[in-house]
Amino acid sequence: MAARSKTKKPRSRLKPDVIEEMFRRLSDADPAPTSELDYVNAYTLLVAVVLSAQATDAGVNKATKPLFAIADTPEKMVALGEDKVRDCVKTIGLFRNKAKNVIGLSTALIEHHGSQVPQSREALEALPGVGRKTANVVLNVAFGEPTMAVDTHIFRISNRTGLAPGKNPLEVEQGLVANIPGKYMRHAHHWLILHGRYVCKARKPECERCLIADLCRFEGKTVAL
Repeated sequence: MAARSKTKKPRSRLKPDVIEEMFRRLSDADPAPTSELDYVNAYTLLVAVVLSAQATDAGVNKATKPLFAIADTPEKMVALGEDKVRDCVKTIGLFRNKAKNVIGLSTALIEHHGSQVPQSREALEALPGVGRKTANVVLNVAFGEPTMAVDTHIFRISNRTGLAPGKNPLEVEQGLVANIPGKYMRHAHHWLILHGRYVCKARKPECERCLIADLCRFEGKTVAL
């Protein structure tokens, strides 16, 4: 009889106690982190995240403030129409395709989900413009699920620190989910993305004010430890 193959746990370059300490510090510094995208309900969160692809949160918020003031439900968005949505989001990159997706996902929510944002990865990813990362953000922020949305910041930090090395976002996601202690998973996405956005920057990481610099395996640290 052939032996059963075992799925190996994705490796981290950091030991479990180091990972525990890393997230303890991040948690102590910011116990309840929140998304920097502005939204008023699960639907507007979904729209904002779809619009945020290859765009800054600040740029998306500027565009969605007047949009969400007049269209905060799928019905209102569809009634507004693609042309008006496109005009509202024209300052965001890829705005034409994004406006089309916003109308498409709004129509799908009305027709298939009773105008509600589904709490299912499969259902979310079936919506126009929604991929795995967007679904993970919505599941985490709107529904409190311990998902990990890997953007460029989290991908960089995971490889740079040794927390969850990976060649692509899915590998990194699997490594993070496997190695981050469960009690920290609810907010881990936000801690990592904010750390990457404001401290562990791509070109000039500010290691001198990093809470976890002594735990990090990055060989290019800007301070001696």
